[in-house]
This record gives sequence, C-alpha cells and structure tokens, in this order.
Amino acid sequence: MDLREFETILLERRDRLLVVTFNRPEAMNAVNLVLHDELPEALAFAARDPGSDVVLLTGSGKAFSAGGDIAHMEHNAANPHLFDHEARQAKRIVFAMLDIEKPVVCRMNGHAIGLGASIALLCDVIFAAEGAKIGDPHVGIGLVAGDGGAVIWAQRIGLTRAKEYLLTGDLLTARHAAEIGLINHCLRADQLDAAVDAFCAKLLAGATNAIRWTKVLTNMELKRIAGAVMESGIAYESLSVRSADHREGIAALKERRKPDFSGR
Repeated sequence: MDLREFETILLERRDRLLVVTFNRPEAMNAVNLVLHDELPEALAFAARDPGSDVVLLTGSGKAFSAGGDIAHMEHNAANPHLFDHEARQAKRIVFAMLDIEKPVVCRMNGHAIGLGASIALLCDVIFAAEGAKIGDPHVGIGLVAGDGGAVIWAQRIGLTRAKEYLLTGDLLTARHAAEIGLINHCLRADQLDAAVDAFCAKLLAGATNAIRWTKVLTNMELKRIAGAVMESGIAYESLSVRSADHREGIAALKERRKPDFSGR
C-alpha cells in the first residue's frame, strides 16, 4: 500500500515501522482545522497499513503538539457553530487511536499540550525528552476538557491526580510526569532517539499477533470508558466554546495576560 500524503502530517516507513509526524513546526504543531481533519484519516491508514507492525507518533521541530492553534481557536469562538465539526473529529481521533491494534509508541520530542497531550497519552508507551512539558489547560481558556482528557488521564494516574491537573490546567514537566506514571520514560534529548529506536526494534522482533491481541485486550476498558464519556465530553466542550469565559480566555492568551473569568 502506497503511503498517503497529507498537508500537515508526514508518513514514513522504516522497514516495518510506520512513522507518523505532525508537520507544522512553524506553529509548534498546533492543531488547526486541516490537522484536525487529516489526523483521523492518517490514523485510519496506520491501522490498516499492511506494510507496518508498529506505529511511531512524533512531532517535527521543537514540539510534539502545542495544542490548539490560537488564530483557529479565536475563529471558532467567534463562529461557534464551526466547532461542532471539530468536536466530531476529536471523537474520531480518540477512537481511531484506541482502535489501532498495532503498538503505538509516542516520541514526545517537546511540549504536548491540550489535544496534543490527549493524543500522546492515548499512545501505548511514551518516551519524552527532558525539558518537555505535558498538560491539558482547557480550563485555562474557559473550555471543558472534553476531547479526550477526561477519558485518559484518570486511567494513567488515577482519579484524584487526574482531577488536580484537569481542573487547574497545570502543566507537568516530563520528569515529573514520568515520576507519577503519566508517561513511561523521560530522557535527555540526546538519548531519546536511541531509546525509542531500541524499544520499537524490540516490539518489531516480538510475536506480532500476541502483541497486537494483548493490546486489544488492554484497550477494551479504555474503549468502554471512551464510549461512556466522549459524547457528553464533546457536548460540554461545545457549550463552553459558546461562553463569555472562553472568549475572555482567548483574548487573555493573545494578550499574554491572566484571564478575568466571569463564570458566564
């Protein structure tokens, strides 16, 4: 099967490894409308690609994915009906991640924020570069963390810690994230590629079906939770997109100041 071409995502095969790279380095791989639309298609390709047994997800440049593109979020806040399409796409992204039977390894080369954090955390094993940060600051711009954060954080670090970080939007260093089990490994930047390559090689040398079906089993509970949570999560986030607090959050982000939320 020939590799598909996308505007914001690069696909590359390295023998039986399929590398999926977010490719908006000038915007720290922030998610705009095109990336929102292309990612579920790229993930669906990865799932059915007969030329690969392991998928590696990473970002080009300095970031893994810095969350939502500010200009794009501002446009959605002014035209909230446009967000409804992206909400549906976010649901597709979450289930596409969970439906891939092949192991999905995350090379978190830099910050993973918002939806970028959800995508990283939905991978099976995460290797992060020291100095990277991860977090879901939806609430910091007046949004509900409905596009995957409510599904995956508690499954990685437990409900009490998940609530602490989702309700505050605080970012974690990769070192701290590894210490509490949110991610698997934090390494010096000059050690990251060697560690990722060695782990992917180990998976590729393993019993392919046994590995895949073990992943299928471990994802069953995640898929049950996603099925229970995502519809409501998207609905609540769609409501919050239409709020005065979200418009204030976007304005504060652009002006690099603390938001003055009103509760409306």
